[in-house]
Amino acid sequence: MTRLAARLGLALPLLQAGMGAVAGPGLCAAVSRAGAGGTLALYKEPPARAARLVREVVAATSRPFGVNVVPEVTGPAACLDQLRAVLPELPRGAFVTSFGLPDADPARSVRAAGHPLVIQVGTLADAGTALERGADVLVLQGTEAGGHLLGRLPVGLLLADVRARYPHAVLAVAGGIATGGDLADAVARGADGAMTGTLFVPAEESTAHPEFKRRVVEAVADDTLVTSLFDIGWPHRPHRVLHNPLTAAGQRAPALFIATTRVDGREHPVPRYSAAAPGNGTTGRIEEMAMYCGRSCTRVTAQEPAAVTVARISQEYDKAREER
Repeated sequence: MTRLAARLGLALPLLQAGMGAVAGPGLCAAVSRAGAGGTLALYKEPPARAARLVREVVAATSRPFGVNVVPEVTGPAACLDQLRAVLPELPRGAFVTSFGLPDADPARSVRAAGHPLVIQVGTLADAGTALERGADVLVLQGTEAGGHLLGRLPVGLLLADVRARYPHAVLAVAGGIATGGDLADAVARGADGAMTGTLFVPAEESTAHPEFKRRVVEAVADDTLVTSLFDIGWPHRPHRVLHNPLTAAGQRAPALFIATTRVDGREHPVPRYSAAAPGNGTTGRIEEMAMYCGRSCTRVTAQEPAAVTVARISQEYDKAREER
C-alpha cells in the first residue's frame, strides 16, 4: 500500500479528478465503491446545491470519497461558502481536493473539520506553498494533462523536482495516467499514486455529453492541443482540449451564445469560447465547446462502468508491480 492509499483509505492509489460537467454524484460514488478516490466536482455550484450533491454521494457509498473546489474560479469567499455548506455533510474519512492553491481560510476550515486536504499544483514553488497551508497530499499536474494547466513542466520533471525538495511529502501525479502500467510507472518514479480525469470522462456514470465521451474514446494524443481560447468564465489559464472548429479557425469568432445547459430545471446559456465543458444537460453546438482531454486518451478506448475501469487498472497495476 502506498502512502497515498493509506492516507486517504483507498484500496488503489488512484484519484478521479473532480471535473466540472463530468464528475457528478454517480461517478464519484461508483469510483469510490470500486476502491479508488472518487471525487465530486463542486466547481461553481451554489452552496445549497453542493450540499445536496454531497448527500447523494453519502447515500450511495460507504467508502472514502472527495469533493473538489476551484478557488481561482469561484474566488476565496465563494469557495469558503461552498466548504461551509459541504463540510458538515462529509462523513469521516472524506477528503477535500483543491484545484490550485486555496487561500489560507478555506485550507484552515478543511483542516479544522478533520478532513485530509489534497492540493493540485503545477510548480515547485506552489508545492511548497501548498505544504505550508497544510496539504496532506500534493497532486503534481504535468502539461500532458487535460483541462486547465497549472504549470509548464511535463509531469516527470515536476515529480523529480518536488520529490527532491520534499522527500517526505505524499505525492500523486496528474497527466499521462490511463492504465495500471502507467500508475505503476509513476510509483516507480517516486510518486505515491496518481490522479486521472481523461480516463473517467467516458465512464457510464460520467455526466459528460455523449459526444464528449465519444470523442475522447476515439482520440489519440495528437488530437489534443494546448490553447487559451476557452477563456470566458476562466481567464488567464491555458488548457488542453480536443481540437474542434474553433481551434482550427484562423481568427476569433463573435462570442455569441451557442448552447444551453439545463441544471435543476433552469437553462443557462453558454457563449462561444466558454470554459464550460458539455454535460449531458447541454444542447446546441456541442462541437464548438471545450472538451478537455489529456494526452493519455490514446489508451482510453472504451465506454464502460467506472467499476470495470477501476478493476482493470487495479489488475494491471498489481501485475506491473509484480513484474518489477
